[in-house]
Amino acid sequence: MVEGHGVHRVAVAHRRALVGKRFAATSPNGRFVEGARAIDHLPLRRVEAVGKNLFYFFERDARASSDADDHVVHVHFGMSGRFSTHASASPPDPTPTTRLRLENEEHGLVALLSAMTVDLIDVPRYAAKRLALGQDPLRDDADPDALWDKFRASRKSVGLALMDQSMFAGVGNIYRAEILFKAGVHPERPCAQLPRDEFDLVWRHSVELLQRGFVNGSILTVDPEEAKRLGEPWTRRYVYNQSTCGRCGASIRSWDVANRTVYACEACQPPPAPATLPEARVKRVEASKRAAAPFVSHCAPDSDAANALDPSKLTVARLKEALDELDAWPSHLRRSGARKADLVSAVREARAKEANAVDPGRRSRSPPPPGTAHLEARMNSPEAAAAEKIAAGEKGNVEHVALGDDASAAVRADAKAGKAKASRRSGATETPAKKKRRGANASVNASASGPATPEARTAPRPRRG
Repeated sequence: MVEGHGVHRVAVAHRRALVGKRFAATSPNGRFVEGARAIDHLPLRRVEAVGKNLFYFFERDARASSDADDHVVHVHFGMSGRFSTHASASPPDPTPTTRLRLENEEHGLVALLSAMTVDLIDVPRYAAKRLALGQDPLRDDADPDALWDKFRASRKSVGLALMDQSMFAGVGNIYRAEILFKAGVHPERPCAQLPRDEFDLVWRHSVELLQRGFVNGSILTVDPEEAKRLGEPWTRRYVYNQSTCGRCGASIRSWDVANRTVYACEACQPPPAPATLPEARVKRVEASKRAAAPFVSHCAPDSDAANALDPSKLTVARLKEALDELDAWPSHLRRSGARKADLVSAVREARAKEANAVDPGRRSRSPPPPGTAHLEARMNSPEAAAAEKIAAGEKGNVEHVALGDDASAAVRADAKAGKAKASRRSGATETPAKKKRRGANASVNASASGPATPEARTAPRPRRG
């Protein structure tokens, strides 16, 4: 899913490149023919981003003093949309999903849009959609007090509220996991039970993390200094798609809520007492709760340092040393005869307390001002953002990027060509004996698994978080 920071990056880039220009508009895949005809050769007046939604205002009457009569194109990217700009001398061909093509010959510019939703609406419908959406941490007009009033009256859990676009506009599943971890709030905490200071902490991290994503072009939630201390695999995200907590070593738990996977470290984010929750919710959560199993697409294999952070993998002697280093030996534990399970629990609790003390002012510090206007000069180019992801080894199915241009496409193409070249080189140096063994192993595996049944061929793929 394209999250809010990515949508705002598209809006800023298109205000710079497209606003004020007229375009020949067509619909290559035929799914926006009437809309394209309506905006054909009309000047683009402005672009608005609200949460995960984009609104493009095309001026119908140059004499009008306001946008009241404008045509508005509403865009929601969904899971994998893109709105890219290219030089018109050699633009890429439209794909079967390209719903809108804009071309300005005078400026040598082509824009291609693929998205789940591309609708032509009028200004009153835009106003209604805007009113239905919640507070966007990346908009200058965000009102956390209005959000607080709605939040504390909600019967939802905090985890559900963060994904509710009528409350927190622009927050998606990755940000939900990371915001709540940084705030120390369990996803199943009821909204009505969260005090104002904890709500303010959730809002502050929402603003800070989405603004960081807006500048960098990537969801990077681990603070830079802490990333150096924790090392891999916690240099980009704390709990999303992780198996253990980099701060305390506890196992990350995951469960399903509203068809999305929730992640939490229940040592750093204490769960609410079951007595404070509806019985049906407790049963549902406990029935689906499991140790998080990272999907292979983006997590690097655990390093030795990562394994060492899991207290259950330490010896009794090393556990005692860890408690001494943390100056956190529990008064109820004797040094001789202490059970390993008790030592593991003590180390996890001590590490969680130390992690929560990393930022002593985290509850008192004021949130940064919402919006992006003060950050736009620092916004990474699509090319720089693509290069950063490639250098980090992160694949595109983790965080989909909606903003594209010729330079970022060239970076991705070069990386793909380099990978293919390395693969061919590796294959060329393979000895005949290795090739023979590999072929034999493949035959054994194929015969062991048997022919694929129709059921196996049509089985759904595992759902990603």
